Amino acid sequence: MRYRPLGQSGIEASVVGFGAWAIGGWMWGGSDDGATVNAIQKAIDIGMNLIDTAPAYGFGRSEEVIGRAIAGRREKVVLATKCGLCWHVAKGNHFFDAEGHNVYKYLHPDSIAYEVEQSLRRLKTDRIDLLQTHWQETTTPVEETMAGLMKLKAQGKIRAIGVSNVTIAHLEKYCSVGPVDNVQERYSMLDRKLEAEILPYCRSHGIAALAYSPLEQGLLTGKIGPDRKFNEGDQRNTRPKFTQDNRKKISDMLSEFQPVTKKYELTLGQLAIAWTVAQPGLTHALVGARTPEQVIENAGGGDAALSNDDLRIMEQIIMRHSPGIK
Repeated sequence: MRYRPLGQSGIEASVVGFGAWAIGGWMWGGSDDGATVNAIQKAIDIGMNLIDTAPAYGFGRSEEVIGRAIAGRREKVVLATKCGLCWHVAKGNHFFDAEGHNVYKYLHPDSIAYEVEQSLRRLKTDRIDLLQTHWQETTTPVEETMAGLMKLKAQGKIRAIGVSNVTIAHLEKYCSVGPVDNVQERYSMLDRKLEAEILPYCRSHGIAALAYSPLEQGLLTGKIGPDRKFNEGDQRNTRPKFTQDNRKKISDMLSEFQPVTKKYELTLGQLAIAWTVAQPGLTHALVGARTPEQVIENAGGGDAALSNDDLRIMEQIIMRHSPGIK
């Protein structure tokens, strides 16, 4: 497994991290906690030390399961979670209602401090290696939010500070108060908006960039064909990219990658991960898994090093197909 720094924090994290959204069950048609524990422990055992979660993933369930899985293995883990999606207060910007919770985007320092204590309890640890603001809001000045994060860092409750779902304006305000170690944003070969401003900013300021949904929730693995059915409650049932027409177009694109997968002895999912972490400024890919076998496959994508010639071939294929995919 390859490792790269999380900004200027001094923390080295595996280029492929365990993305823990789906293991919360909510929006993913349920989850098997026992299988999840096995998957996380396999990830740690093979050197995938970065685990990324959030309180909102299953309204605490994801963090609680991770707490069980890392018992006795805590020192081998770079533990990342988030703050700013709250259901304990009705303040900030109302975001959505689900599972009996009214969820708000709220980043006041007092609320963040409360969230951190709850996360520490669920994760059964005394510190969070990387705390990221999950979504941005309009009622708390960014500078005030960052000052609160810096206080938590000084207290030793968090080791590094990250942000997610930001604009350049947000990022500059955060950086005006203290060091931002990473940005986490949606990024894949089908969603490359990050390349316009955020990735260049990260490259020039020594900030790590973590991609979430690099496999487009399974679409780029080649395992979700036009006839695939999803469980009730799985958010992919309503996502535009998952229409049968789009899945057919994506399948056509993936078929053109076959010579590259054969050359490197990779699956399509591994190839997509390898392509992601080869993009300039993109340092880590967060990939979900529910079984040890999926973890092992994901890790293989992080080990592969694609040549510049093959990256150019893939770029040509992507540019030819992606405009037709909604």
